[in-house]
Amino acid sequence: MYHPINEFEPFLESLGINHTELEKFLPKGCYFLCDDNVLVDNFHVLCYHGVPRNRMAKIYTEAREIFGYGNGVLAKKFQDYEDLGLSKSSLIKLFVCCPLLLVGDVDSEFVVVLDWLKRIGIESEWFVNCMSSSNTYSWKTMIETLEFFHQVGYSEKHMYDLFKADPKLLLEGLGKKLYLFLGRFIKSGVDVNVVCSCFIEHSDMLSSKRVENLMSVISFLYNIRMEQDDIAHVLSNYMHILNKHSIKGYTTVCKELGVPKADLCRIINDDPLELISLASKQKHKTSGGQTYRDPLSKLEKTAFLLKLGYMENSEEMEEAVKLFRGRGDQLQERLDCLVEAGLDCSAAIRMVKQVPKILILKRNVIQKKIDFLKNTLGYPIECLVRYPTYFCKDVDKMNARVSMYEWLKERNVVSHALSLSTIVSNDEKRFVKVFVNMHPEGPTIWQRIKSLSNKDKN
Repeated sequence: MYHPINEFEPFLESLGINHTELEKFLPKGCYFLCDDNVLVDNFHVLCYHGVPRNRMAKIYTEAREIFGYGNGVLAKKFQDYEDLGLSKSSLIKLFVCCPLLLVGDVDSEFVVVLDWLKRIGIESEWFVNCMSSSNTYSWKTMIETLEFFHQVGYSEKHMYDLFKADPKLLLEGLGKKLYLFLGRFIKSGVDVNVVCSCFIEHSDMLSSKRVENLMSVISFLYNIRMEQDDIAHVLSNYMHILNKHSIKGYTTVCKELGVPKADLCRIINDDPLELISLASKQKHKTSGGQTYRDPLSKLEKTAFLLKLGYMENSEEMEEAVKLFRGRGDQLQERLDCLVEAGLDCSAAIRMVKQVPKILILKRNVIQKKIDFLKNTLGYPIECLVRYPTYFCKDVDKMNARVSMYEWLKERNVVSHALSLSTIVSNDEKRFVKVFVNMHPEGPTIWQRIKSLSNKDKN
């Protein structure tokens, strides 16, 4: 009936190991500490060198083999690292943060990192104090990061200032990510010297978040099918601004604006900084409180808005400048397209004031949508005056809705005089309820119409 207390349980808990994890770390077949003198001896060596008892959990869980070292082995490892020029206090924190340094010989990659730090003038004690036991560190990644900065032209002084200002840049490292990042830029047609010069002038670009932002920008531009030369132009001239903004996906932006990828590409080509206002997850401003805008573009736009009847220097004018995207001459050209299609000029102006997104569309897109309205859907141009949001709707979805409506009309299920907005403005759920379900065969026909529409897209 004798059940001895397992002394290793309170011992391991005293090292900082949670009691719920004890079982997987308990020595098998041992109940008393005196049964494992080697473990106890190495524990005493750690205590003798100043490692706090309650900070040994990470050492025990990540580098358990050191508790099996023979007499004098662990003490010699402390001495070997101290010979590298590290103070005893630095060694304690270093081994608590990186227990694997105590396994095997002196880590050669760690020695390379120390040599780099000495070269650029950073004290090893400062470096170790910036470390945290809650993180995991890779010496290889740090070396890759240091070599990257050296290769792109950073001086030792530049590197010193950079890492002192942002220790995480070195400790967490970007390593291969930086090379992949640089590779994406070069593949996009940006001259490597331009990238390196920008890195040196704007060192904050190299933080992990800023690199991710720029990678997102590159993907965004490729996904909207921008030409490589245009991508190179955008990145070469604006990367130091674009890196500060997290952007949405291109599908989200196209959906919000109600424009296809080609139109979004044209907008950004006209003014690359429009990418910030159109796609940024947050609205960012300059130090003066104004969003990024080209002064000449704003003047042209203001002249166009004056023609529409906006009052100069009014709040309404300022708001309109933000809403209407594009140069003044482009906006005028698109407005003219509406008038040429048969709309009264004053009616066209009312429409674009109500739905400014109309003038984001290219002239040929506006023409195609008007042609689709008249020749495919069979509605007169005048119906757009009451329903200007038509231009923001997807053509395929509208065609499917009208096809369903025509099918129902042929069977005298719905009115023969419904407006276009009544048919296409409802969401999917309501359209099915109000129209599709009015006929027993409606759901089957609706699924068939949608399938044909999707097939045509593919």
